[in-house]
Amino acid sequence: MQRLSRHQLATLVALTLVWGINWPMMKLGVSHFPALSFRAITVLLGLPVLALVLVALKVPFRVPRRHWGELFWLALTNMVVWNICMILALRTLTSGRAAILAYTMPIFSALIGAVLFRARLGLRGWLGVGAAALGVTLLLWHEFTVLAGRPLGVALALFSAAVWALGTHMMRRSRIEADTLTLSFWMTALAAVVAGGLALVFERAQWQMPPQAAWGAIAYNALLIFGFSQAAWLSLARGLPPIASTLSVMFIPVLGVLVGAVWLGEVLHWQDAAAVVLMVVAIASVLWPGKAAAPAR
Repeated sequence: MQRLSRHQLATLVALTLVWGINWPMMKLGVSHFPALSFRAITVLLGLPVLALVLVALKVPFRVPRRHWGELFWLALTNMVVWNICMILALRTLTSGRAAILAYTMPIFSALIGAVLFRARLGLRGWLGVGAAALGVTLLLWHEFTVLAGRPLGVALALFSAAVWALGTHMMRRSRIEADTLTLSFWMTALAAVVAGGLALVFERAQWQMPPQAAWGAIAYNALLIFGFSQAAWLSLARGLPPIASTLSVMFIPVLGVLVGAVWLGEVLHWQDAAAVVLMVVAIASVLWPGKAAAPAR
């Protein structure tokens, strides 16, 4: 397993905090505004923020024409399906349940890596996947009866997690000759087009000025999710092995559950505390530095 640099570790910590808090933020947004329209507005407002970052850092916008096809599939798996399906799932699920289902992604990532990409996962990797799976199960311990009555939301959340896992593998193996920020900009642009088009077709009759309760969630998503987090995640996904990058974000659903307990008064159980320990084990299994190789004699 690859050891994180200080920059990657700082990015991971910031990403965990921003994404963990965003689950109740998104639930607030879709509770007061149509889901697809909420996603379209946040992506469209986040796109110029991301463009300003590229201009400030003097990162070129150009992607060579020969890579446009690959860029399309990267955008579809990493951005479009994830954002559309998950925001629709969030309409019928609580923010905590949606976050937990979304972060079954490392389990899908391990399976996809083994089946499609013939990736060999070491003992520590399988330990991390097993700990993550058990942690997710414990977090859902008190939710299974409720989830059984929301099959469409559960199916959408799991499908988006599986496609995101596939996208992470594709991102790691991408050989597109462009900066990760450039890729993030064009992937976000495609997500904006698709979300805007779907909102126009299915939610136009519901359009109105977003209520005050939704504006905070819209601003948070535009600035911190599409202006920072998506690009930060793609950077980690491109620079780390897929299993390391996916398991490294496993504390996000734990944070989502804790934030829900503080903000929404949800009751915590012993299973939640056990899940925290398991998530720490999952993260440590891929981020804890291994033994240095013995010097050649």
